[in-house]
Amino acid sequence: MKESAIEAKLVRMVRDRGGLCYKFVSPGNPGVPDRIVITPDGKTIYAELKTEAGRLAAIQKWQISEMQKRGMDVRVLKGLPDVKAFVEEVMPQ
Repeated sequence: MKESAIEAKLVRMVRDRGGLCYKFVSPGNPGVPDRIVITPDGKTIYAELKTEAGRLAAIQKWQISEMQKRGMDVRVLKGLPDVKAFVEEVMPQ
């Protein structure tokens, strides 16, 4: 499954459970996570999406590390099984 299809599934699943799922674009800051997920109760999580075989680039690892050092919840989701588990964890029905 292509990364774009995995991302579309995440967006749909989050919205179906009452959350928000914004595309994260930060001009001049390459490697930021793909999505900002906001749960119905207001928790914010950043999600980097990859195919099951995908790997993080060095700049992505650095950006994620810098965000985590500052207390941000950043997740790397590899494939549809990770997306499903993530949504179930942060927005259980």
